[in-house]
Amino acid sequence: MNYKILLSTIFIATSFIVSAQHISRSYAITGKENNNFFWADIKEVDIATGKVIKTLFEADKTPFKKMSLPNSGDDEKEVSANPTGLGVAACALDAVHNRLYFSPMHFSDIRYLDLNRNDASFTTIKTNILPSPSRESLQTEENQITRMVIAADGYGYALTNDANHLIRFSTGKKTVIEDMGAIIDATENSGISIHNKCTSWGGDMVADAYGKIYIVAASHNVFTIDVTTRVATLKGTITGLPADFTTNGAAVDNDGNVVVSSANVFVGLYKLNIKTLAAEKVQTSEKAFNASDLANGNFLLQKEADDARKFEPAKFAQPLTTVSDAKIFPNPAMGSEFKILFEGQKAGNYTILLTDLAGSPIQSKVVNLSKSGQTQTFRLAKNHAKGIYIVKVLGNDKQVAFTEKLVIE
Repeated sequence: MNYKILLSTIFIATSFIVSAQHISRSYAITGKENNNFFWADIKEVDIATGKVIKTLFEADKTPFKKMSLPNSGDDEKEVSANPTGLGVAACALDAVHNRLYFSPMHFSDIRYLDLNRNDASFTTIKTNILPSPSRESLQTEENQITRMVIAADGYGYALTNDANHLIRFSTGKKTVIEDMGAIIDATENSGISIHNKCTSWGGDMVADAYGKIYIVAASHNVFTIDVTTRVATLKGTITGLPADFTTNGAAVDNDGNVVVSSANVFVGLYKLNIKTLAAEKVQTSEKAFNASDLANGNFLLQKEADDARKFEPAKFAQPLTTVSDAKIFPNPAMGSEFKILFEGQKAGNYTILLTDLAGSPIQSKVVNLSKSGQTQTFRLAKNHAKGIYIVKVLGNDKQVAFTEKLVIE
């Protein structure tokens, strides 16, 4: 079943705080000096200068610890004993929890490196997300996950080469992974399909402060994706790059430009204006590295969203409090009720408030929370139309404890 994501094209305040705290930290998946095309090392880098700050993990050399979440399905496949497997082409920084999520090529697994620890500590959250010919087989080329980002809604998004599987995963305590289905080509894409191997496979993803995702394909084509509808619109083609420069990694710098890297050539980094798609070389005296992926906590259009929020605060939603890891499920709600998991909340009375996107109250319910981890059921009135709603949970002091968006089908 394909799931709709509830996303509004509005800024989520928590993302600004997170971005500011981690604005200078970027990470790269790089090749090795003796094997340029084995992209399995993880480095902290400065994308403004192209400098490698430190190596966090060097495959086949750095000692590591590896664990798996319950129900992850990890059976310690011998071929993937190394956490970065046979190479990585997709990673994303979760700046809230300070984790670098990634997916090893040839396996539809999602793992993360815990950046809070001094040692190389890896956790597998899910294996075999996509079916493979057999349990022992490597993932087919079209099903390899090659793009990943943590979006402004706090969820991680990963995309296969052929764009037939957009995977959403939560980053809090309660792990939820959904295959949302195939990306849909916008009618105005002039025949350039997001599914075409020559024009649109590979590359990376970045996110903007309004909830959209940008695909930078290896071929230099750029698409925007509305994750609510899963529609991909061709934005254009990057100009100013060397002909042999495949755009494999992408991250947003402190000035709001997209910095891109190549996995196949050692010519350094390039930065591009997302509005014009014109690229220029990042000037540096540092030794060039190749990178199959880049990641940091910055969002595109951050300054524009900040400015808009100052003048039009009514258009912006209440922040999603990712620290509490509260969850609404099922989402979309397809029956007459949904449930709320109160995780990390203090005991006491809470008001569950259902509103429309403009913030107008529709229905409410007062509940008593006796302990953290409690689940409450919210039954919907019969006359609720299908669509997008906001669920706010207010404490005794009438302050917002957390907010999430809900789709009613």
